Amino acid sequence: MLNFQLSEAQMEIQQQAREFALKEVLPVAWHYDKKDEIPVSILEKAFRAGMMNSDIPKEFGGKGWGLVEGAIITEEIAAACPGIATSIFDNSLGMEPIYLCENKEAQKKYLSDMAKNFKLICFATSEAFMGSDVSGIRCRAKQDGEDYILNGTKFWITNGGIADYMTVFATIDPEKKHDGICAFVVERNWKGVSSGIPIPKMGQRCSNTTGLSFKDVRVPKENVLAGPGQGFILAMKTFSRTRPIIGSFAVGAARSAMEFAVEYIKKRKAFGTRISNFQSLQFKIAEMYQKIETARLLVLKAAWEADNTPDATISASIAKMYATEAAWEVVDEAMQVFGGFGYTKMFPIEKLLRDMRLYRIYEGTSEVQRMILSGHVMNTYQPVMPPMADIPLSREKPLNSGEPVWRCTMCGHVHYGDEAPEECPVCLFPKAAFKKYGE
Repeated sequence: MLNFQLSEAQMEIQQQAREFALKEVLPVAWHYDKKDEIPVSILEKAFRAGMMNSDIPKEFGGKGWGLVEGAIITEEIAAACPGIATSIFDNSLGMEPIYLCENKEAQKKYLSDMAKNFKLICFATSEAFMGSDVSGIRCRAKQDGEDYILNGTKFWITNGGIADYMTVFATIDPEKKHDGICAFVVERNWKGVSSGIPIPKMGQRCSNTTGLSFKDVRVPKENVLAGPGQGFILAMKTFSRTRPIIGSFAVGAARSAMEFAVEYIKKRKAFGTRISNFQSLQFKIAEMYQKIETARLLVLKAAWEADNTPDATISASIAKMYATEAAWEVVDEAMQVFGGFGYTKMFPIEKLLRDMRLYRIYEGTSEVQRMILSGHVMNTYQPVMPPMADIPLSREKPLNSGEPVWRCTMCGHVHYGDEAPEECPVCLFPKAAFKKYGE
């Protein structure tokens, strides 16, 4: 039987995350947004409080929590500041390829280190002219004995300027597309590794985003996570586990926007009454709430599948696409409710709107999610209903009446009798166009 109730342990995690968000994140969010700077001290506090790296397996010294717990934590922190939440969660994104790979030594070395010490790790697939198209990677990895030499750049890398470690995806040959992609763990202090200055962004200004440069960087064999061709598979497995959390960011931000809107309309008066009495605004709130609740259910379903099934790709795409688009609509409507005040920096909505817009872009745009979902439905989805040619729309008699029923496969005309007519009376196709029901 399905159970949609959080466990007592999960509710405790939710309360701890909520207290951390309200006490540590919310008071500094607008200050660092204005400075366009990441508050590293808050990330360290998140680590000390158990709000970061919670998914490191127990065998490496971690809590061993699943993505469901990660989604719960992320929603609460994103409700206070989506940008800071992004940088906190980025450790899980950066660690995921290590967790999923078959390199046991790398797992022991890096996951154990990050469970014990405050270390940051980033995930580097994107490049300046390659975003959602992972197969278009051009950063080169040249094999040198059992080692690899990295040359090239990465772009749009969350925490790229502050990360101690990096999971880097590169290719042995851009012409090979998927088949050429490898994956590595790179350390910042290695010779040839550098990062650019923070990229100026519209939103997510409390989150560090930079480019990375690799110039003749030697990666020893023990830091190879996936060889040529396996790197692409590893990246896709990573996304199927991390995309649900992008939905959690969106749910948290949308929830805050709705709560602020509700508070505002209860206090604001116009035309001699509180505007909360206006049915048009009540309907807006109802739709906001519906979208938030629906998005959260999809996110938790995808997170549960990622924790308990071999492949959560489809549910992850649904959750990521719906939650981010629905949340954008919620925050946009909240701004409409606030009117001119919502457009000012004196109220919280404009920051939420700026921060929210990114979620429809990164870790696979909404368009990419539609490609994944349409490909699934068109090619691998197994329909329950039989082909329409096998279901005559028998309106005069039920199909199980015992009398033979024939259907014209061209126009759908239904004929009753032991034999099909010599010619369809509707489309005039010959007898051969008819198919007998049940055969």
